[in-house]
Amino acid sequence: MDRHHNRGHPNRGQPNDQNRFSQERSSLKRGREHDRGNEIHARRVRPNESASPQTLRVLRQLYDRDFPIYKQPVEVGFFSLDSKRNFWNDARLLRYYVEPEKCPNFDLRDGYRDRFVKRDDGIKEKLDHILRWILANTHKMQSKDATCPLGVDFVTWRGHLTKLLTTPYETQEGWLLAVSKLAGTLYISEVETEYARRNRENRTERHEEMMYWGYKFEQYTCADEPKTSPDSGGVVNTNEAFCTVVQTRLAEHKLLFSGEVDCREANPQAPPAPACYIELKTSAEIHTPKQRSNLHRYKLLKWWAQSFLPGVPKIVAGFRDNDGLVVHMETFKTSQISQLIKTEYNCWKPTVCMNFCSDFLSFVRRTVTEDDPRLVYLFSWDPHKDVTFTIHRDSEYTFLPDWFVKEIKRLCCETHVPPRA
Repeated sequence: MDRHHNRGHPNRGQPNDQNRFSQERSSLKRGREHDRGNEIHARRVRPNESASPQTLRVLRQLYDRDFPIYKQPVEVGFFSLDSKRNFWNDARLLRYYVEPEKCPNFDLRDGYRDRFVKRDDGIKEKLDHILRWILANTHKMQSKDATCPLGVDFVTWRGHLTKLLTTPYETQEGWLLAVSKLAGTLYISEVETEYARRNRENRTERHEEMMYWGYKFEQYTCADEPKTSPDSGGVVNTNEAFCTVVQTRLAEHKLLFSGEVDCREANPQAPPAPACYIELKTSAEIHTPKQRSNLHRYKLLKWWAQSFLPGVPKIVAGFRDNDGLVVHMETFKTSQISQLIKTEYNCWKPTVCMNFCSDFLSFVRRTVTEDDPRLVYLFSWDPHKDVTFTIHRDSEYTFLPDWFVKEIKRLCCETHVPPRA
């Protein structure tokens, strides 16, 4: 057995985790009640009222209603991706947080020229790693629904759901999401837009280096083993990753998704996963109230969405100067971010984010009716426009690989569940 296998791996939920998640939902609900007393709301309109059933409207006021049910996420598994991007069905690349000083003076530029192995982000892996996890863990996918052997409505990456949550407030970049249905489950995989491709291919050297800074910050604050120190002189290899796999339910949608985890609490007495996980971030240092406001209005939206979805309770941020020197550390509790932004005028609202995501998933379920992995429904959105879709058969957008389709069909046969036509 690999010496890292199963080391300190997180267990499943606990009653206190449920209480924490319930408290967060209650906090969001109280915030909604406060808003009702202080704002004049637009007429309550359903998202597709006066709109074509072929589109979904993206107007914030349409989703400003009661916070939807979101069940506490439960970790059902995890996997690691090594320095060659190989899949391992274990926790060998899970790292442990080591709290630094308040003003650590980390040099984020260190190693960029000579100790950096960058993942080729031109290679699109689609859902392949999640699909490998599913096939290695079918015994965990217990289904009471004879028409859906995996027992979930959607399989996707956490990052794709994060994009959906932030869509009502996004003004710069659109998205393309490919959806196929196989044996009753809908799979969502992102397709790179032309805008994103141009940005990727035309990044400046400064932009490339600043992307490295985030990974270097992780190296300064994470150790490979509990009770050891970080190795800040090692190689930063962005191929490596540890990913959690969680199950939850948003309104009536049963979700299975995976997302990369930066590290966990080193204390063995820490709560079980995902409540022991920590998200690490870097951001420009703050000197003025305007800069603090911008952090609340823009960055905290994405930080909150990314952590709230899998139930990660804490975000540790390193604030750095323009030369990449970390001058200040700050910790944000995910459950308190919604209250932190209350003082900001016309700021983003968690309820709008979650309701839009829920309604988009409903829109997908109504639209994608044919159970065929060769058929792709391509959902498209650009800022200030509606969500639309096109349908493609045997096209460049097909993303469910033959090896996965074959195994799922075999599983259906073994459990006497025929794929629905």
